[in-house]
Amino acid sequence: MTKAKVLVLGELRQDVLEDLKEKCEVVIGPEGHRMKDDRQWVLDHIADYDGVIVAKMIFDREMIDAAKNLKIISTYGVGYDHVDTEYAAKKGIVVSNCPISVRRPTAELALTLLLASARRVHFYDHSIREGVFLNVSEYDNQGYTIEGKTLGILGMGNIGQLVAQFASALGMKVIYHNRHQLSHELEEKLSASYVDFDTLIKESDFLTLHAPATEETKHIINKDVFKNMKTTAFLINVARGSLVDEEALIEAVKHGEIAGAGLDVYEDEPHINPELVKLDNVILTPHAGSATHVARYNLSKEAVNNIYSFLVDNKTINKIN
Repeated sequence: MTKAKVLVLGELRQDVLEDLKEKCEVVIGPEGHRMKDDRQWVLDHIADYDGVIVAKMIFDREMIDAAKNLKIISTYGVGYDHVDTEYAAKKGIVVSNCPISVRRPTAELALTLLLASARRVHFYDHSIREGVFLNVSEYDNQGYTIEGKTLGILGMGNIGQLVAQFASALGMKVIYHNRHQLSHELEEKLSASYVDFDTLIKESDFLTLHAPATEETKHIINKDVFKNMKTTAFLINVARGSLVDEEALIEAVKHGEIAGAGLDVYEDEPHINPELVKLDNVILTPHAGSATHVARYNLSKEAVNNIYSFLVDNKTINKIN
């Protein structure tokens, strides 16, 4: 019996591939760092494969049309904006993502950025590295208490819900806005209250983003939003860079329209706007939401399980299209 062929395009942990290699022919392809050259290699070879795991590379119509035998695409993460899921569905190709393994580490990073922003960790750290031991008895050198403050969550999926639990445990009031309101029972469990978008923006002391990247959410956080936020508010984004108009964010921080931000994602990754780097009250991390040893192992395993279940067990899991 001919084995199904699987192409791996991403930095998966190799130790999770053994079971898949027993049942399928597995090829490790380019990871997508040299986007143009790597993409051309995949375009030239993708027709031979039944399944693919893709981390960063764009799987658009051109790529899908070249994939003559492809039956399933698994992303390497919860996000799938780099895959044309609708066109894949028209071609009869299943697209699955990895929503479980990234939930906890990404929520933890959101909380980390929130706390680091409130306690001005970047400002303190770089001041000491420059030889300045700040007098924290001075009002202007002090941070913010989060107990009793309002956390606003935009996007109340699995990650947003876990952030809500963390915040409630720390004594924060939690409000949220989502495409659909959660059940009353789940709201009670999370100690979270549904509000409209305008109320979310105006009442949040910390606004954390967990919405997907879509046409509707592109620049949903823009100059008008910043003008309506509290001047003491912080923006936390561990979702997708396209949700925030970075130029508007930079101007808002520079002019004191908001107090600062914690960012793990950017509009033009891996390129960071140099103006962001200059700001003491903006904390920057390199899209590290799932970047723990345990999480990356679990993420690799989840992506492999998507492919294995479909091609070997004839079961579809984590399907998004």
